[in-house]
Amino acid sequence: MKQLYFSTLLIVILSFFLAIVLNIIPLTPTLAIIYPLWLPLILIYWVMVLPEHIHLTLAWILGLIIDVLHGSYLGEHSLALCVITFLAYRFHLQFRMFPSTQQVIFIFILLLIYQGLLVWMQSFLGFSIALRWIWISLIVSALLWPILQKLLKINLIDMQQ
Repeated sequence: MKQLYFSTLLIVILSFFLAIVLNIIPLTPTLAIIYPLWLPLILIYWVMVLPEHIHLTLAWILGLIIDVLHGSYLGEHSLALCVITFLAYRFHLQFRMFPSTQQVIFIFILLLIYQGLLVWMQSFLGFSIALRWIWISLIVSALLWPILQKLLKINLIDMQQ
């Protein structure tokens, strides 16, 4: 396993921190419908770029942090983030070869699995969920993927020592 430079590690940590902050911002109901799923997007990105450094343990810890900050049952977001992290890790080599439109579709499917697991767990716990509005956030999140890739792009030479 190659060591990361401090600057790369700092970018990873700051991006996760920003994703958590963006995830807990209070929003109006109208804005919450179109708000992207920042933390899963950032997590998928770093799994695709640094698969040997981003593990299921990190996904589990980030999920627990989100569960605590949202006041939801412990483990809901952890399980969903671990599932999409595993799937992203499993397909990271194929994903790199996909054209950008196919990447957006793949990201949409991963986010659909993430959201589906959350909806399934919340309905199992007795919460009512409006399924018709979930799609908008998934589509917005998937369409943000190319922009997110450009913003977080790091120099792969920096990761080698």
